[in-house]
Amino acid sequence: MRFVLTDIDDTLTHGGRLPAVAYTALERLHNAGIRVVPITGRPAGWCDHIARMWPVDGVVGENGALYFHYDTAAKRMVRRYAKSATERAADRQRLDALAARILAEVPGAAVAADQAYREADLAIDFCEDVPPLPREAVQRIVALFEAAGATAKVSSIHVNGWFGAYDKLGMTACLFDEVFGEELAAVRVQVVYAGDSPNDEPMFRHFPNAVGVANVRQWADLIAHPPRWVTQDEGGAGFAELAEALLAVR
Repeated sequence: MRFVLTDIDDTLTHGGRLPAVAYTALERLHNAGIRVVPITGRPAGWCDHIARMWPVDGVVGENGALYFHYDTAAKRMVRRYAKSATERAADRQRLDALAARILAEVPGAAVAADQAYREADLAIDFCEDVPPLPREAVQRIVALFEAAGATAKVSSIHVNGWFGAYDKLGMTACLFDEVFGEELAAVRVQVVYAGDSPNDEPMFRHFPNAVGVANVRQWADLIAHPPRWVTQDEGGAGFAELAEALLAVR
């Protein structure tokens, strides 16, 4: 394996925090020469921090709206977006109106606390900073996004919605091509993808060496293409378990 791609929330984290065991696993993989890339629904502002300060080779954020890569030699951030600034501004007006409708129709839902740092999508919180909503309410949020013509994906904490056909897999392919000089389809058997929720399904389907941390089982009924392997531990401990297995064979 030459590459490890990983979701963040509830794959690297546990209870909303990044445990030392998961961060250490990222660092050990990176130091072993394995390229590590978080693939997340988290916002552009977080991605800037992660690309600069974590032991990673880039980050795909907002479910494929962008990738950031910090060029340490040039000391500059490379920022790549799926849509132009003008397109993103027009989308924001539509998403703001949609947010008002969702909050009015789904009691208990809230705009995610990290929304201020987003550049392309709308994140609706159903359990991170609000009391957990029932599965029916989550599906209602998805339906409202889709009725407005938006793409909607369910993570372990948010429903993310955006206008456009981009996704995590497509932007990952761009990063591989433009930063690593690799064709993703040609090296996919050398890639491990780790995730935990329904919005990871396109990645589970694409990569034959996909791994779910143990908490992925709670979403089994919503994942048509599950990961090939599942760790014994949940969250960051499960990711550390995966990293240990990869490092052991090297």
